[in-house]
Amino acid sequence: MPTFYIEQFGCRATQADGAAIERQLREQGCELASEGRGADVVVLNTCTVTAAADTQARDAIRKLHAANPSVRIIVTGCYAQRAPEELAVLPGVSFVVGNSHKPQIPSLVNTIHARITPPASVELPLLPFLPAGVLAPEEAAARILTGDIFDLTDVLVAPVLGGEGNHTRPTLKIQDGCNSRCSFCVIPFVRGRSRSLPPEKVVYEIQRLTESGYREIVFSGINLGSYGRDLSPRVDFLDLLRRILDETSLERLRVSSIEPLDVSLSLIELIASTDRLAPHFHMPLQSASDRILAAMHRWYRAEHYARRVELIHERLPHAAIGADVITGFPGETETDHAATIRFIAERPFTYLHVFSYSQRPGTKAAALPNQVPGGVIKRRARELRALADTKSAEFRASQIGRNLRVITLRRGPLDDPSVTPALSENYLAIQLPFALTSNELFTARVTHSEGKTLCALPSEPVLAVPETS
Repeated sequence: MPTFYIEQFGCRATQADGAAIERQLREQGCELASEGRGADVVVLNTCTVTAAADTQARDAIRKLHAANPSVRIIVTGCYAQRAPEELAVLPGVSFVVGNSHKPQIPSLVNTIHARITPPASVELPLLPFLPAGVLAPEEAAARILTGDIFDLTDVLVAPVLGGEGNHTRPTLKIQDGCNSRCSFCVIPFVRGRSRSLPPEKVVYEIQRLTESGYREIVFSGINLGSYGRDLSPRVDFLDLLRRILDETSLERLRVSSIEPLDVSLSLIELIASTDRLAPHFHMPLQSASDRILAAMHRWYRAEHYARRVELIHERLPHAAIGADVITGFPGETETDHAATIRFIAERPFTYLHVFSYSQRPGTKAAALPNQVPGGVIKRRARELRALADTKSAEFRASQIGRNLRVITLRRGPLDDPSVTPALSENYLAIQLPFALTSNELFTARVTHSEGKTLCALPSEPVLAVPETS
């Protein structure tokens, strides 16, 4: 059977898709290679949220082919769905597979391994779910498999066991797609309508992970707050969380990101009622200018967002509160930028993800006048990141002397073996001055700060790494 390697780009949802592909390939007997250049087939799972993400994917393909011209490359993901022709002409690419056809990748790996290039006349029997008219012309360097993304009804499922947390905190995608139409965002057009993993399958996946010893799981999705609205009968996200608390032994669940209007008082109260739900709220803000929010087609205004932050801080004063912010949206003035700076400075944010606006073909914002010059965007992004650093430092300082629930992470090969990295329930990087086993969950008291990391000592007995002779 062939060896394969999956190279990941982009968000947690993309990583979850890659994990599902890996599970399928392993189940059919394929062997995971340690690196791309040594594999028979590389599946390159792309992002397309920015132009920089597109460039990164193209560069990775060229480097793979240069390092090993015999490696066969399957390009999939959001970029493959949006602009497959751009990828099909790159050297080394055998297939470009949109998100619409990701489940067919295991069959394609077998096809490549058998060194078969099926003629067009037999494509449909070999790939029974392939609609007519999606193959690239015969002269193209690669075959293109794409279809109507809005026909998708399923969610690719497999926990992400790598990435952040280094195999300690699996990410489980429970929702995909989006029904919103933010004017800057291409994601609905490459991932389709919002669709949810049925609650019994969510519970099953969590039970499997907890039985394997995992203690914290991270929920991911494109629009998590919309979970269950497409199911029949409809399922509320809060009801799913309650069911997990009732039916599983999971010690900690973390929600990766949720839209501000989906952060209800009931959700805040539920998270405040138990230490099994991490007090961590990541709510995309994008801008604090109502004029820009309207142009972005965001379904809230600054005062609505501010009220959610107030409710969280009132009930959970030490919760992590993070936000995505886009700077340089078309027509954004210095007054709009100043409004965003002021809004963030006046509220208890603990971290920010700052994005420079990137034109995405096919979105409404790409055709708007008054595009902001690149130099102005870079300067505004620097100002936002400087503010983010200040807010994060203030939050870290406020945690010194407190007891936090932390989970230990695996040390990397270059890390100091005498210390152990950990993550707190409120999303702070912690360092413990002992060699401890990973995946331990316990209370630790924060003693001081070293740069962007808090140092802490366990407040209860913990399991140290056994000494080796």
